[in-house]
Amino acid sequence: MTKYYSRFLLAALALLIAGSLSAQRITVVNPETIGFSSKRLERIDAVFSNYVKENKLAGSVILVARKGKVGYFKSFGYRDIASKAAMTNDDIFRIASQTKAIISVGIMTLQEEGKLLIQDNVSQYIPEFKETTVAVAKESGGYEVVKAKRQITIRDLLTHTSGMGYGYGAASSEWKKAEIQGWYFADRNEPIAETIKRMAALPMDAQPGTEWVYGYSIDVLGAIIEKASGMPLDQFLQDRIFNPLGMMDTHFYLPKNKSARLATVYSPKEGSPLMPAPIVGTMDSQGAYVDGPRKSFSGGAGLLSTATDYYLFLQMMANKGELNGKRILSPRTVDLMTMNHLPDEVSYRPGQGFGLGFSIVLDEGKRGQPGSVGEYGWGGAYGSTYWVDPKEELVVVYFTQVRPGSIVKDQLMLRALIYQALVD
Repeated sequence: MTKYYSRFLLAALALLIAGSLSAQRITVVNPETIGFSSKRLERIDAVFSNYVKENKLAGSVILVARKGKVGYFKSFGYRDIASKAAMTNDDIFRIASQTKAIISVGIMTLQEEGKLLIQDNVSQYIPEFKETTVAVAKESGGYEVVKAKRQITIRDLLTHTSGMGYGYGAASSEWKKAEIQGWYFADRNEPIAETIKRMAALPMDAQPGTEWVYGYSIDVLGAIIEKASGMPLDQFLQDRIFNPLGMMDTHFYLPKNKSARLATVYSPKEGSPLMPAPIVGTMDSQGAYVDGPRKSFSGGAGLLSTATDYYLFLQMMANKGELNGKRILSPRTVDLMTMNHLPDEVSYRPGQGFGLGFSIVLDEGKRGQPGSVGEYGWGGAYGSTYWVDPKEELVVVYFTQVRPGSIVKDQLMLRALIYQALVD
């Protein structure tokens, strides 16, 4: 009993120390010193506390920084409702597609090292992609499979113009038969490179370079990173990005001693109590991020992280590739990543384009939301989002955990509340 109790105390102490160290990395300054009104920022508190009281969200973490300093960093509600565990700033979230920006940075570091060019054909690193096909829907129903008019390039993958979806296009039956659909990979018992090789034989949704199609493109980039670097994807990210930036809590699969900090996923439903998503290891569940096979590193949607870690990554981007004396990218590479790369004939969202890993604001009025031209960002399938506004020197991280979606416009509301609090 004494031996067990000692082990329990040591584990608890290690968890406490890890959390304390994480918290110490962020100093919150007086909002007025960076151009915010403290009183106006308090409106965020009221709205997000009400979401919890009204059973709309279980909890959330919000971080707002300007001019390289954090002026707002608060958590709301519960990490887990059943156990009454309060949400804290250091809790860990499934960030899903926010993984994509990190992988895109990884690709660009390899270009800077002379290991690849974004103009390279994917087949140079994954030969199975030398000859791909496209499923073309027929007006009478069904589809025909035609040859791709050209090879897919790394740049196509970065901009989501590879033509590769998530397996739900015209040839969805073939993707389903191959057991490759949806963005969730944590339960797969094979390396990501093997899954990607099988994808190459399946019909894509569009010809390369002709349409913006959201899908497995960034997962393919993860496999390219492994090939070009000669390292497993998790090790590469640790070496090139996480360790230099001090991202101590970002992982594909969570270390067991951090599992207590993982926020529970909830499925909100109007008029009903918040219920945890099913425990089964699927994309709409708690997932296999703790007890899974730990073999598949999904570059498209596989990482877990904290608000602190993701802020460090974004502040590096906002600083043109450098943070605390550690340079990850050159300023010119950051500029290239955060400009629009879509040709005029490729339609996307009103007022927005797409760069190398990020959506880009081109026209604030056409988008119809507070922000600035040149702003870049993205989000994740569990309800999280982020953006960097270079004009306002603003970085925002918002984490919550809901599947299949929120029943409130929390992301839009947060954006409105942040910009109304800017007074200088």
